[in-house]
Amino acid sequence: MDWFSPAQCVGYVAFVLGVSSFLQTDDRRFKLFMAGECFAYIVHFALLGNHTAVASSTVSLVRSVLALRTRSVWIALAVVAVNIGLGMALARQPSDWLPLGASCLGTLALFLLQGVAMRLVMLLGTCLWIANNVISGSIGGTALEVVIAAVNLVTIARMIRQGTASAA
Repeated sequence: MDWFSPAQCVGYVAFVLGVSSFLQTDDRRFKLFMAGECFAYIVHFALLGNHTAVASSTVSLVRSVLALRTRSVWIALAVVAVNIGLGMALARQPSDWLPLGASCLGTLALFLLQGVAMRLVMLLGTCLWIANNVISGSIGGTALEVVIAAVNLVTIARMIRQGTASAA
């Protein structure tokens, strides 16, 4: 594995943008950085040849942009339906469903949940991305998702200790 191939370098960019998004306290900036991460993931996975991850990242990019404007249940369901449709069209092996499932979970969490419940569903989606990235050979993507999982676990514990488990 070439640690400095174009695919891996774009994965490192996705890592920086993803970590940067979770450092933002402003929701709009968080979603903008997340959109940038998704775009970098599209390029990264295209270079790695993982078409379902490209499709899922594209849907996640659109989802992040839509989340800047709305929390509509109908939009969330439409995004989930698109992911399922992409899976039906593109998945050739069971592991191809990992990024699509992660995107569905992230969509439902982002649009329908809050507090610890939202973070737990996001954590499950993160675990699916970790599995996908390991299978795909994505160094930057795996590192990014492991960092995100760790940050989410710390935040969940902090929310529970502070008694803000159901806070937005």
